[in-house]
Amino acid sequence: MLLPSGTGVKFVVYHYTAVGDSLTFGFGAMPGSGFVSLYRRMAEVKLKRFVAHENLGINGLTAKELNERLMQAAAFRYHLQQAQIITLSIGGNDLIRAVKSSGGRPTREVLDAALYRCQHHVAEIIGKIQRLKSAEGKPYYMRVIGLYNPYPAWSEAVEYVVRFNQFLFAMEHDYFRVADVYSLFAGRERELLSIDGIHPNGSGYRVIALQLDRLGYKPFG
Repeated sequence: MLLPSGTGVKFVVYHYTAVGDSLTFGFGAMPGSGFVSLYRRMAEVKLKRFVAHENLGINGLTAKELNERLMQAAAFRYHLQQAQIITLSIGGNDLIRAVKSSGGRPTREVLDAALYRCQHHVAEIIGKIQRLKSAEGKPYYMRVIGLYNPYPAWSEAVEYVVRFNQFLFAMEHDYFRVADVYSLFAGRERELLSIDGIHPNGSGYRVIALQLDRLGYKPFG
């Protein structure tokens, strides 16, 4: 988008749309300290342009629910159509709900089923966004936040998170990249998670934003 200034000079404005769950919303951190706000400012520095943004994060959102919103919510599709920069955080609530619905210790079969459903919906979400952007025919890039493990003492949860992240990495291409935060949170949960032990605190969100920043800004910079 081009906006004329008072002197007739034109400045490029990049549009950033963040979709996803409570991580995108920034739950657990002070206002302005979530990864969306931090990454937007980092992008402005690297791109040397103003970055307008829309935060569509919803607390508690699962992959199935986001998939449904992309089909039903015109506002979601509109903001994605406008965006040159897209971030996605999803999948953590699918694990958390599987744990809670099973009284805290789901069986491997329950986790496998939850992981399969999550991967199915995430693949559909990414495909829908890519088709939406292909119809626009304009340059963009998408970044997905890999999962960290909110249950580090539980080996079954470790396996779930690792397998989900491997699924994301298998879909990477030039302008679709995964921000790998798993190893950065592992062993540092007390430092990087908020008081609920699930969501990042301000320091944790900064770790996520820095990983996004390290992936670069192709095709723009």
